[in-house]
This record gives sequence, structure tokens and C-alpha cells, in this order.
Amino acid sequence: MISTVLARVRQRWVDFWAALRVGPVWLGLAGTALLALGALSPAYLPQASPYWPTMRALGLDSWWARALATAMVIGAIGLLIIAWFRIRGAIYRDVKHWAVLVWWSLPLLVAPPIFSHDAYSYAAHGWLLHNGLNPYEASPSVLPGAFADQVAWLWRYTPSPYGPLSLTISHWLVELAGLNPYYSAVAQRIPALIGVGLLVHFLPRIAVQLRLDPRRTAWFATINPLMVIDLVGGAHNDALMLGLAALAIHLAYRGWFWPAVIAVGVGMSIKQPALLAAVPVAVIGSGWASWRAPDLLRFAPRALVTLLGVIGVFAGVTMLTGLGFGWISAMTVPGMIVTLAPFSLIGWGLQHLLELAGLLTAAAWAMPVAKAVSLAIMVALIGWMLVRFVRTRPLSFMTWAYLAFAILGPALHTWYLLWGALFLPLARTSDRTLRVAAGLTSVLLVYGAGNLAWRNDAVSLALAAVAAASGWLLSRTGRRRPSARPRDPASYVPVGSPYEAMLASEAARLEALRVADARPDGGASVGDGGTDPQAVPQAVPLATDGAETADFAVGGEAAAGGESDDEEGRP
Repeated sequence: MISTVLARVRQRWVDFWAALRVGPVWLGLAGTALLALGALSPAYLPQASPYWPTMRALGLDSWWARALATAMVIGAIGLLIIAWFRIRGAIYRDVKHWAVLVWWSLPLLVAPPIFSHDAYSYAAHGWLLHNGLNPYEASPSVLPGAFADQVAWLWRYTPSPYGPLSLTISHWLVELAGLNPYYSAVAQRIPALIGVGLLVHFLPRIAVQLRLDPRRTAWFATINPLMVIDLVGGAHNDALMLGLAALAIHLAYRGWFWPAVIAVGVGMSIKQPALLAAVPVAVIGSGWASWRAPDLLRFAPRALVTLLGVIGVFAGVTMLTGLGFGWISAMTVPGMIVTLAPFSLIGWGLQHLLELAGLLTAAAWAMPVAKAVSLAIMVALIGWMLVRFVRTRPLSFMTWAYLAFAILGPALHTWYLLWGALFLPLARTSDRTLRVAAGLTSVLLVYGAGNLAWRNDAVSLALAAVAAASGWLLSRTGRRRPSARPRDPASYVPVGSPYEAMLASEAARLEALRVADARPDGGASVGDGGTDPQAVPQAVPLATDGAETADFAVGGEAAAGGESDDEEGRP
């Protein structure tokens, strides 16, 4: 047993260093190193930061230093996007996806929170708990000082909207950091890293359970630059919520219903949108046959048990923390500012136009009406997707419902889009849709760089224009496809566990089928006959080391002998 564990550790160590033989890994590492250095600027460093005395002594608090930091961040974004596009063909062939993520994340582990100040809010909430105050009832401003000063000015005066377990973890991390304001914020990366680890481990495995290309999922979801920057760099609690949702989906496809319910309930206690993951957990393996009344009645008890189980776990965690349900009254807090949410921008624009026209009463209603319209469209859209997808493609429903909730909700931040984006490869999306999503990733990263430029003085916005042009060029670069030249199948199998070897072999077989499809002689297509182009033609038994097993009759789609669009998991 011990020798087996040691062998695995040694192999992981070999895989980790072997990643440096792949050029794009170095390129992405250079990008995140530049990003970490560029974050050492007035745009992100609070006055409580231990870096400030050194920076002032070196004269790095000048306009020129801020402009240099902005240029470094813009260059970092460009390098990371290029590396991401270039490494796609090497995943599971020349390099492990997790090794790429680790190398790209290393420089960010000690950097200030990137592209967001939310981690400082988490630390302030933990500080309130340390002093016996409930963050649902008191805002960070109640305790003036370094913790409150780090928080973005608006959120200093608002209660916390986060789940009770998230607040409790923040409290623990403040204690762990020795009550140091800055290090308490940096420590918020610990739960974020746990969430990212869950995503990296389970998302490709879910792809195999669904008989989809695990390389596609590993590339788009687990080393996505937006995830690297927002979840690792930004230390958002969304990472742990999403990681628990991925765990729940994996458990559901393995037939472990109650552990999946518990995972969703715990995720909800981190951040409430995790509740949406209860839908696929209820449907997967349920045998729900149709929308006819008898079949609905047979499915209803399972749906009710799932909902009550998730709510029960959430309520139990809430009682254990002793914080209560004050987050309900704080649900409107995220929508208090104008964000990227389309109807938020429309309402803001209408409000200003009506104010200019002297219609002050109408102007006061512009934002509430815009948000109400957005909410109505969101509810209608999710309702349509529920009817269209939930029975046969519950994971597709969850993915698109998360995106609808993020885009049409009262507030939109780049990391909100990750709620659905990280599951896109599992939602049977076309290659074209994934290319569009990859292009949008580049645009959102450029937006983050522009936001930094704004914070570092408006003069630096000229550099943001350069970033926008670079992002456009990079998105065009990403359209180039890797060569379809067949390779020795053995070269696809990375050295590692039997499970990972199976993943790589599965990816190799999919690529071979795609190459055959592209032949002039009209080779057989994976998508022929109206079947899903991302489905694998036959079930593949998961020969593993004993730690991982899966049964496709429970864990994914149809059993051997045919393909299916069905994600529900019925035999």
C-alpha cells in the first residue's frame, strides 16, 4: 500500500517537471509571473499591504510605475491567451492538464488578489466574526481599521450576501493568518485552490462518464485563463462552490445519490447558486421516461427528496455556524452597482438619458424596471430550458441555466460566467460554440486589463486600447487548427495512473475518428446518423488502479451497443 502511494507520488513529481518540456507551459508561466508583478500596483495593493514600504522606498508609487505595472498586466494577458491556444493539442499527449495549471498558478499564489477586491471583503467578514459580530447584521465599516480599509468603498457599508460556511471559513483563515489584514486576504486562496483542485480532478472524469472527449474538457475548463486569473488569482469563493458542484455531478453519475445531495448542500452553504446543481443530481439515474403525467408522478418523489435533502444539509450547516439566514436580506447587495449585466447597463443608460431630459420621476424607475424585465426574461428562458433539456440532458440544462442566471441576473462579473462556462464542454456544445466561448474569454481578460488601467489612472487607458487590439489578433490566432497528422497511439498515453492512461487512450481514439472523418475518401464520421458528434461510439470500460471505477450504465449514457444524446444515465 505504502509503496503504491509512493510510486504515485513519484510519478506525479515526474509529470510535474515533464510539463516544462512543452513550450506553451513556459509561455503561460511567464504570463502569470508578469501578472503577479503587475499586480503590485496602487490599483490592487491596499495600504495595509506589507509591500508598500518597500515600494515607496523604491519610488514605485509614481505614475510611471503604475503605467509599467499596467503594461506588464496587458503583456501577461496576451502571453497567457497565446499559451492557452497553443497548448490545446498537447493536452493528454505531451503534458498533463493539472501540471499545466500548477505551473501557471504558482506565481499567483503569493500575489495580491487579482482583478477583484472580493478577497479583502472575505477577510473583513472573518474579522467581524473574530470580534463577535455577525456579517449578516454588521458591515465591515462597523470596525474601522485596516480590515475595513482594504474593502472596496461600497461593500464597506453593506452586509454579507455569502453563505454561512463561506463566512466561517473566512473567520478560520483570519485566525490562521495571525489576524494580519493583508495575509488574511491572501489566505482566502486556500479554499479557492481546493475548489479548483476539485474541478481539475472531476471535470475530465465527467466527460469520460458522458463518453465525451476529455481532452476538450481539460483544455477549455481546467486551464482556462479566466479560471486561472479569477479563481486562483482572484481567490473567489465561487471556486469552491463550483468544485463541489462538479463533485456532486460526478457522484451522481456514479450512482451515489446521497453523497451527491450532501455535496450540493455544502456547496450552497458556500454560495447559494450551487442549488441549481440539485437539478441534474435529481434527474441522473432516476429513470424519468417522459413528461406524461404517470412518469412525472413517478419522478416527483425523487425530485422532492433531492430538494429537501439539499435544503436540509444547507440548514444544518447554517445552524452549526450559528449565523442564521441573514443572507436573505442581503440578496440585493450585488445588484447595488452597475456591472456588465446587460439590463443593468441599459437601465443605467436610460436613467441618465431621462435625467438629462428632466424626467426625474421616470429616471428613478429606469433601473428597477430594467432589472424586473431582465428577471422576467431569465425566468422564462430557464423555464424553457427546463422543458427542453432537463429530462434527457440535465447537465446541459444546468450549464445554460447558470449562464442565463449570470448574464440576466442583477449583477454580472467575469467570474460569474465561469458558473456555466466551465461545464460547456460537457453540455454537448459544438466546436463552433466552444470557439466563440474561447474568443469571449479573451475579450473578458482584456476587459480585466482595461479595468486595471482605469484604476491606475485614466491616462493608462491608452495601454488598454493596445490590449484590446492584441485580444482581437489573438482570437484570430486561436482559429488556426492543429495539424490532423496521425500519430503513434502510444504517444498519446501519458505516464501516470491507469485511469489517466485510459483518458488519454479515449482522447486518441476520438481524434483518430475525426481524422478519418476529414479524409478525402469520406471516412466514417463520429457524427453520422444524427448522433451527437461528441459522443463516443462504444462504451469503454474504465480499467483503473482500484481508486476509480465507473459503470456507463449508471454513470453516463447508454450502455454498450449504441450512442445517445441522453445524459440522464438510464440503461
